[in-house]
Amino acid sequence: MSKRPGRRGKASKLPSKADIRKFVEESPTRVGRREIARAFNITGADRVALKKLLVDMREAGELGPRPARRGAAEEKGGLPSVTVLEITGQDIDGELLAVPLRWRRRVPPPQIVIAGDARQTGQPVGVGDRVLARLSPAEDGYLATVMRRLSITDGARKILGVYQRVGRDGRVQPVEKGREEIAVAHEDAQGARSGELVLVTLESSGRGGGLRRGKVIDKLGSVADARAVSLIAIYEHGIPVEFSEAALEAAQSARPPELGARTDLREFPFATIDPADARDHDDAVWAEADQNPDNPGGWVVYVAIADVACFVKPGSVLDREALKRGNSTYFPDRVVPMLPEALSGGLCSLHEGEDRACMAVRMVFDAAGNKLRHKFIRSLIRSRASLTYAQVQAAEDGAPDAVTAPLYETVIAPLYGAYRALAKARDARHPLALDLPERRIQLDEDGHVASIAVARRLDAHQLIEEFMIAANVCAAEELERHHVPCMYRVHEEPALEKLESLREFLKSMGYELARGQLLTPEIFNRILAKAAETEHAHVINQVILRAQSQAHYSPENHGHFGLALPRYAHFTSPIRRYADILVHRGLIRACKFGDDGLPAAQDMAALKETGEQISAHERRSMAAERDSADRYLAAYLSDRVGAEFEGVISGVTRFGLFVSLDETGADGLVPIASLGDDYYDHDEALHALVGRRTGKFYHLGDAVTVRLLEAVPVTGGLRFELLSVEATSRPQPVRQSPRGKQRVRAGKPKTKLPPRKSKKKARKR
Repeated sequence: MSKRPGRRGKASKLPSKADIRKFVEESPTRVGRREIARAFNITGADRVALKKLLVDMREAGELGPRPARRGAAEEKGGLPSVTVLEITGQDIDGELLAVPLRWRRRVPPPQIVIAGDARQTGQPVGVGDRVLARLSPAEDGYLATVMRRLSITDGARKILGVYQRVGRDGRVQPVEKGREEIAVAHEDAQGARSGELVLVTLESSGRGGGLRRGKVIDKLGSVADARAVSLIAIYEHGIPVEFSEAALEAAQSARPPELGARTDLREFPFATIDPADARDHDDAVWAEADQNPDNPGGWVVYVAIADVACFVKPGSVLDREALKRGNSTYFPDRVVPMLPEALSGGLCSLHEGEDRACMAVRMVFDAAGNKLRHKFIRSLIRSRASLTYAQVQAAEDGAPDAVTAPLYETVIAPLYGAYRALAKARDARHPLALDLPERRIQLDEDGHVASIAVARRLDAHQLIEEFMIAANVCAAEELERHHVPCMYRVHEEPALEKLESLREFLKSMGYELARGQLLTPEIFNRILAKAAETEHAHVINQVILRAQSQAHYSPENHGHFGLALPRYAHFTSPIRRYADILVHRGLIRACKFGDDGLPAAQDMAALKETGEQISAHERRSMAAERDSADRYLAAYLSDRVGAEFEGVISGVTRFGLFVSLDETGADGLVPIASLGDDYYDHDEALHALVGRRTGKFYHLGDAVTVRLLEAVPVTGGLRFELLSVEATSRPQPVRQSPRGKQRVRAGKPKTKLPPRKSKKKARKR
């Protein structure tokens, strides 16, 4: 059985071409530069040299595709053609994803997509199901055709749904998209009433192809209750809500630390600047012009962060509860905090006029925003004011209120002066500059959607953002300087396969992403700037976003590509992120601030496992927040079924088109069955469906008019009928592997048809 190369310390030189070829050939999954760099422990400037080596090898034909032959997958550690899978989730286009039931290898499992017709069979499947499936190789992994759902599918797994009385018995409609109804006998309903949210366990498959049977084990209130929206997301994604009695007691018994050995910064006019509906206040800021004559035009900036580590000690009950959550999760109507309210909204929140323990960093910048030096201080501060972004921006724009007017000269004006200097350094650094408007859901007093609006982006937002980024960089640098383990926030450059797909799509739209150059965010920014005033702007921003790697936490530093920074760590939000607590503990140890820092015997393997755990928790929270937003939007639109809307094609899949509405940003599906009687090629490179007979062309970014046919608040699902398409500039086809196109027929269950083969090429083979 082949193995990945081991990591035995830092690599002193690049691997040989033979070593790279062997690793690529023996890998059970597709690998790119990122995977090769990790395998051979290549970091820093060596990654640039590795890229050049791989480009040379590819141009010389030394990294061609592996020969496909019967049984090769099994021999190389791949997957057999028929195997048992567990369905683990959905991708952003709603397609079901799966992993092999028993995957024990050190490399990640390959991507497996469930064929879209699985839900139209006699045994529809959903997240959590185990299935026997037939696998066929696809461009980025495997396409799985479900042969049958296994009888042990869910066992005692809890499923959340809405109970409806049907005669004497009942039915439960799961809140999870794509799941069939569950039959509940009268004696198993536990007195549930129609419209009530219930938890059920599946007991058996239905007889003679009927519905599966379940038993109600808990009742959670009416689905009509506005609070049910976030409650559904919390239960569906398994986000811990209740704290243990021991954790609550520990939080309640915590007391404010005295000054002691801390530095007293209470005379400094710190202020917090947050959204108007902020539930906690992690950070306070203050700035002044540097009085040092050697730094003309320079600035001194203080960022003070709540000292959560002094309350949440390593291995304590509060530490265990915080790690279980990984981060706070935010919904329009509530927050599920990482720490009990006594800490998150009390002792750790930097309230106006109250003494608070902080970890502060003093940073000195020159007139161009370049950092000259920094120093960390374990301190005690007292915030002068709790301000909002809108308040601060209004004061800067010449309209201060009664609170900001007395603070303008001493607090607000210096903050903007320092920000303008830091903005120069940011612009010189060229971080990724995507233009993706954020929509905010506003609720009324009853918890129902009152409005959906695009959030304004103010200079005040960017001011705080720049200060926080600078403080985070200082934290990573300080830990590296003292050789203390750091939980980095890692954002690696896009994977090779994603870049190739992006390159082909951009080429079809008339934009060039050249090969062989050192990839930087500035390259993407030039494309974004070129597209900014065109009809392509939205879609270009979207496809570049989708090509990016997902940021994660790791004790191994691979830089932050999006911010164009060689090292970066999260330090500024320890109330709501566990990673920040770890960084604070590292700083306490590095700067000798006390005995409550990162344990000296901290095992790097354990730290890596923690990084993976909190990264997974972050993804869980993001999915829950996204799902709750979908449900709020579906509820908001439910009384407008039959209405027509303008929108844009935001996703193209084998089973239809996703459309994003201009008015609300809500996403819904136009099923391929509704597009007419034709075969459609799903062109992955062009992000398009192309009618084989009619030549109809549905392309990512096309403006469309749709009619809302269905809105299901309990699942967040929207279904549209396509009325008209206003095509953007028609993209030009690019060369693509036959596997990049999936042929599907509208009006019938989807099947993957074999690609047409050239007889001439067949004779050659």
